[in-house]
Amino acid sequence: MTARPRTTKDDVVKAAGKLFSERGFHGTSMRDLGGVLGLEGSSLYAHITGKDQLLLEVISRGAAMFQGLADEVLSSQDPPDVKLRSLIHGHVLIVVDHIDEARTFLNEARFLPEPQRTRVLELRRRYQDAYEEVIRRGMAAGLWRQHPPQLMAIFILSVLNALDRWYRPQGLRSPQDLAVDIYEFVTGGLS
Repeated sequence: MTARPRTTKDDVVKAAGKLFSERGFHGTSMRDLGGVLGLEGSSLYAHITGKDQLLLEVISRGAAMFQGLADEVLSSQDPPDVKLRSLIHGHVLIVVDHIDEARTFLNEARFLPEPQRTRVLELRRRYQDAYEEVIRRGMAAGLWRQHPPQLMAIFILSVLNALDRWYRPQGLRSPQDLAVDIYEFVTGGLS
């Protein structure tokens, strides 16, 4: 008889992320999660305290990826147009390569209890601030026409945040090509 590999907390969080991504937070039960992992529902509580904790764990992973990208881009010495290209390219790759965490971060945070929900909204705002800062610098450098930077950041992030709904790996465009297409689309609007 072959022993089943031991389930870790990371296994539980990854499985929860996949289910939250596919079914939503309210569409996922602890029984569903246990079924995917081959565990009794009560066995899950050896790894976590509840479904809210799992949601926070998955969202935190997504938030860390997006914020890590923003911090890296903002700390670079690149000009604003290169920074914006890097932000867009990195965002596309996070969504494509980490769809479960990204989708859960973007769509399920509203189900977090307070004060975690407020903290996640602050993280989203901080991420949007990175786009605003890059756009503001690009306008100051004469790269783009004057527009309200906050509105431009919202437009760009609206396009990027919808990617999880329609992107398919077997589609006509690679993630790299798609990132270039989105960059050219948004900078065309900024110009």
